[in-house]
Amino acid sequence: MDAKLERLPSNTKLKLEELRDALVGALGEELQSLVVYGSAVRGGFLEGRSDVDLLVVLRTDDRSLLETIGGALLLARTSARIESMILRGDELQRAADVFPLLYDDVRSRHVLLHGTDPFAGLEISDVHRRLRIEQELRDARIRLRLVLSEAPLLPRLLNGAVARKVKQLRSPLHALLRLRGRTVEDSVEAVMQEACSIYEVDAKALLRFDEAPEASYDALTRLLDAAITDVDTLEV
Repeated sequence: MDAKLERLPSNTKLKLEELRDALVGALGEELQSLVVYGSAVRGGFLEGRSDVDLLVVLRTDDRSLLETIGGALLLARTSARIESMILRGDELQRAADVFPLLYDDVRSRHVLLHGTDPFAGLEISDVHRRLRIEQELRDARIRLRLVLSEAPLLPRLLNGAVARKVKQLRSPLHALLRLRGRTVEDSVEAVMQEACSIYEVDAKALLRFDEAPEASYDALTRLLDAAITDVDTLEV
C-alpha cells in the first residue's frame, strides 16, 4: 500500500485492501480506477471520527453491475468508515464545471489504488472555481444563521457547528486563496490562518470554538462576509 496510507489504523488499511480486491474481482475491466483522497491522504485523519474517502470510477454503470458491488461497499462503510463515491470515467470532464473544488482537492492529494489516474489531463476553469467558491461560502453563511437561532435551546450546538463549518470551509477558502495568487498549505489551520490574515479576522478567536463558541461564531461570520464580498467581485 502507498506510504501515504501507512498512518491509517491497521484495521482501516486491511478493510481498504479487502474492498479493493473485492471490487477488482467483481468488476474486472469495468473498473477504471480506485482513488483514495481526503484526510486519509492529506493528513488530519482521526481514528473513529474521520472517514476514508474513496472514488470508484467505472466504465459503465449498468444496474446489474452496481448491484454486484453493493455488499462490499456497505461492509466497508459500516466496518471502517470507508465512504465511496461512484463516477463514470466518461463523465469526469463534463462534470468539472460543477465539481471544480472537489476535483482540485482530489487531484492535488490522492493515492491511486487501482487502474489509471482519472484526473491526469483534466481541465478546470477558474470561472467555474469562482462560482463554486461563492456558492459554498454563501451556503455556509446562510446555514450558520439557523444554527445561532437554535443555539440557546440546544447546549453545545454552537461550538460543534462552528467546528464543522471551519473544517468544511477549508476547501473553498483554499481555492479562493489560490485564485488570489496565494500559496498556502492545504491544512485547516494553515488555510484559516492565511484567510484571517488577509481579511483581518482574529484567527485565535476563530479556532477557539470549544472554549468560546460565541466569539468563534462572530469571527467566522466576519471571515465569511469578507470572503464573500471578495469572491463576488473577483474577476477571473
